Amino acid sequence: MGHSTDEELETREMDVRSLSSSQRQAPYVHKVGVPPKQNLFKEFKNTVKETFFADDPLRPFKDQPRSRKFILGMQAIFPILEWGRNYSLAKFRGDLISGLTIASLCIPQDIGYAKLANLVPQYGLYSSFIPPLVYAFMGSSRDIAIGPIAEASLLLGTLLQNEIDHVTHKAEYLRLAFTATFFAGIIQATLGILRLGFLIDFLSYAAFVGFIGGVAITIALQQLKGFLGIKNKNFTKKTDIISVMHSVAKSAHHGWNWQTIVIGVAFLSFLLVAKCIGKKNRKLFWVPAIAPLISVIISTFFVYITHAEKEGVEIVRHIEKGINPSSVRKIHFSGENLAKGFRIGVVAGMISMMEAVAIGRTFASMKGYQLDGNKEMVALGAMNVVGSMTSCYVATASSSRSALNYRAGCQTAVSNIVMSCVVFLTLEFITPLFMYTPNAVLAAIIISAVIGSIDFQAAVLIWKIDKFDFIACMGALLGVIFASVEIGLLIAVSISFAKILFQATRPCTAILGKIPRTTVYRNIQQYPEATKVPGILIVRVDSAIYFSNSNYIKERILRWLTDEEEVTKASYITNIQFLIVEMSPVTDIDTSGIHAFEELYRSLQKRDVQYCTLNSLFLRIPVQW
Repeated sequence: MGHSTDEELETREMDVRSLSSSQRQAPYVHKVGVPPKQNLFKEFKNTVKETFFADDPLRPFKDQPRSRKFILGMQAIFPILEWGRNYSLAKFRGDLISGLTIASLCIPQDIGYAKLANLVPQYGLYSSFIPPLVYAFMGSSRDIAIGPIAEASLLLGTLLQNEIDHVTHKAEYLRLAFTATFFAGIIQATLGILRLGFLIDFLSYAAFVGFIGGVAITIALQQLKGFLGIKNKNFTKKTDIISVMHSVAKSAHHGWNWQTIVIGVAFLSFLLVAKCIGKKNRKLFWVPAIAPLISVIISTFFVYITHAEKEGVEIVRHIEKGINPSSVRKIHFSGENLAKGFRIGVVAGMISMMEAVAIGRTFASMKGYQLDGNKEMVALGAMNVVGSMTSCYVATASSSRSALNYRAGCQTAVSNIVMSCVVFLTLEFITPLFMYTPNAVLAAIIISAVIGSIDFQAAVLIWKIDKFDFIACMGALLGVIFASVEIGLLIAVSISFAKILFQATRPCTAILGKIPRTTVYRNIQQYPEATKVPGILIVRVDSAIYFSNSNYIKERILRWLTDEEEVTKASYITNIQFLIVEMSPVTDIDTSGIHAFEELYRSLQKRDVQYCTLNSLFLRIPVQW
């Protein structure tokens, strides 16, 4: 028994030695397996699932009874039903403080933002009452604060003014504003329900930074009329810097009011100092939050006791008292204004949605929880649809209020409910007190708010990382400043799409060289010490190969080869005998790509150059050199 065991072990050792010697003589080549065949329907189903349902939202419903599925469905629509079960007094304490803090900021801002949209002040307050309540029940972000924002207000006001004059046709202008808000909500909710949230990513970050910065500068320029006390009725309605500065200069001799300028400069300085204090010491976050409200109170009291309005200081005058009236009958569901409202709503809805999702994702990553962009779009859409029926215009997440909400220690969306309640009390009891509020203070509040939207650090970082991105950023910014908000938006979208097309049709290729004392090959432009192997050209393709770029890749490889052949002839060194295309980064290739490489292979045969492709998509062909 033991003798037979020894013989078996000896036989196995001989087999191992023979196998190892045979491996040294003829290396084993691992064959690439052919993927299993799938029918057309199954392949289409998998593609749709990965495109629209990559997060598998129906997973929690699997193998659940009907009652549980109903509860899960309600929680998916109204997340408050899920997190509300674990709500505590400790959380409410943080939400109460943050809600009161953002309310003190939103009330003066809303009055000014309504003017950007060419609406009377109460509509700004209306838009911070109903929409935050709806979002608190349907939104999934714990940190964002809902209400009107400067960028969306200016964009909406500019687009509406191009269709209907807000001075001569106030009623029709207001109806078109509600119609645009309704369709903005419909677009947002539809994109969320159909899970098309990835569409908002087609506007690049760089273009968005430039667009928001340009809008911020435009908003600040628009405030010069109220800041300087200009009463000229012929003041330009255009938003470009040339038209605005021309109107300001034209009214310098007789249109400026020195009392208004003093009020504006004094309170703008106060607001900027308060903002600096808040940045230097995070514990004093409440200082810049309460500064706008303090400015309104002090300036209103000052104008009231001095009757500065008789000296030419423009004031808010009347703000209608009471909560939101119904506006369902004011929305256009037919007629020529329906198409206008839809077009304006699409633009305003997309921009406000992009900002809200970006802000929500930022704070979610800071706190370490997941934010479903599609659910957010449904919540934003629902609140704007409801808002359009309750005398509100487009509302979204505010970056300044959300940052303040975060610093104040908010725990859940209840902070929006607290803010909404404070706005409700303001509408019911306090609005008459804003009658003597000077417009110069509202202008100062808006200027101090939008200054933070001009992100110089982001622009510098974009310049360092990608010059093409910087062109997109500057193109959007200059388009808004020197043309209009619509032109700037068009430039931003156009450059973003141009970059997508450029990268899809002109992918990166590189020549690889061997790093000294290693077996590693790297891009010779990134690694200057890397050296080329004599007689061999190694080219790497860094992209999937499709019909849009296959011909370029073939021509680019042949140009690399031509350049190398010219160098070898001039230097009298070994001619190129082998071309190796390293395609590890290539994740996919279509029929056009295969045809392109067949043409490449035939071209190389004519040049007497042997060809080798290295990639899991192809068989590994060993080359002896």
